[in-house]
Amino acid sequence: MGEINNQHLFLLDLSETVQMTIRLIELHRVLKQTGSIYIHCDPTASHYLKLIMDIVFGPGNFRNEIVWKRSQTRSSISRIYRRAHDVILFYSKSDDYQYHLQYRELSEGSKKLYSKKDGHGHYQLVPLLVSGKRKGETGKIWRGVDPNKQGKNGMHWVTTPDKLEEYDRLGLVYFPDKEGGTPRLKYYLQDTKGVPLSDFWHDISLIPASSLESLHYPTQKPESLLERIVLTSSSQDDLILDPFCGCGTTLAVAEGLQRRWIGIDITHLAISLMRYRLQNAFGPELASYEVWGAPKDLESAKALAQQDRYQFEWWALSLIEARPAQDKKKGADSGIDGYINFLDDNTGKAKKIVVQVKSGHVQRNQIGDLKSAVENEKAVIGAFITLEPPTKPMKEEALLAGYYAPEHLTKEYTVPKIQILSITELFAGAKLQYPRMLVTTFKKAERKYKQAPPEQESLYETHE
Repeated sequence: MGEINNQHLFLLDLSETVQMTIRLIELHRVLKQTGSIYIHCDPTASHYLKLIMDIVFGPGNFRNEIVWKRSQTRSSISRIYRRAHDVILFYSKSDDYQYHLQYRELSEGSKKLYSKKDGHGHYQLVPLLVSGKRKGETGKIWRGVDPNKQGKNGMHWVTTPDKLEEYDRLGLVYFPDKEGGTPRLKYYLQDTKGVPLSDFWHDISLIPASSLESLHYPTQKPESLLERIVLTSSSQDDLILDPFCGCGTTLAVAEGLQRRWIGIDITHLAISLMRYRLQNAFGPELASYEVWGAPKDLESAKALAQQDRYQFEWWALSLIEARPAQDKKKGADSGIDGYINFLDDNTGKAKKIVVQVKSGHVQRNQIGDLKSAVENEKAVIGAFITLEPPTKPMKEEALLAGYYAPEHLTKEYTVPKIQILSITELFAGAKLQYPRMLVTTFKKAERKYKQAPPEQESLYETHE
């Protein structure tokens, strides 16, 4: 695996440390020289990870330990301080890394500093001279003021004399009436970008379950958190990699900001959530992409089933847009592997389809079990997904269940109450039959629109 072209930014969410060392070495190898990596963890792991990162990336490439105040914790009172933050470690591959300073909105108190007003709006006066002698352009005399003779140890202008002249032509320089006073710059509220970000991020909270953004995925991060990172350390068309991408927040943010992206996750449940999220969020604007690692034919489906039958189950459920009945298998098989919720009338009450997936030998009595599950769950349809071809007795048993006919729809919406679909048929384009006025199985991601971030220079250019 060679260096990935235009690889600028990695995003990483870790809970363990030792087993990640090899992965971090590989990420360092493929990361571009101008690239950065952000590692999110909690305070119990950050010090271990920092040691590993110092070894892999070099202590000189450590940039920040960002403290993310996630929420106002409501944990019970105990013999420790309440935990309310996580840590984000920010490293670069080299000194030649991308960095675009981000700002947060001014507080109401800060806005009051802009107390002066003229025809252009509210403004405050800020110094044009800062401490420290300079021999270059910023140390030259301007309008009779020698910066090197100002202050106890000398000073210099914040920018070059030609820029100061431009400020003056624009009416931005204030000259005091009193003799010996130094000119100052009018800094307008409407032109300020806000407060430059520090390494303490207290303005981004966890996602409430009631939020439109929430997909009810346990480790879902706020989009605003990832937007801040992506905007800081990458440019449009750069490539973003999230090697532990979960429900795809990084991918959705990268897509919206017109970055290219790669997402990696080991579970087919996460892959399904990412696909639905991207499609719902961007619709026809979504750039084309390819899913690697998912079965493409019957033989690869059989291989997945032999390797991990639960991953096969999650993948098979995704073929009919069903959600797993539980994210992790525990205990005995309940007879229900997944479900689909849909609406076929105006009552607002969802109807249910229960799904059973089989990767091994199949027989007639399993259809009888599915019928019982449909009845017990008060579902209207049962779906049986099988890797092996269904037998003739199975098909006959399914027909005996009859049909589901929606009360408020025409006869064309009448569908078999028990439906058997083989993986071969699904590869060939077969679909589960049910009325599709509205499918509510997965929480629908909020609609997004692609937008390139504004790239404008500040009127108030300065030189350090």
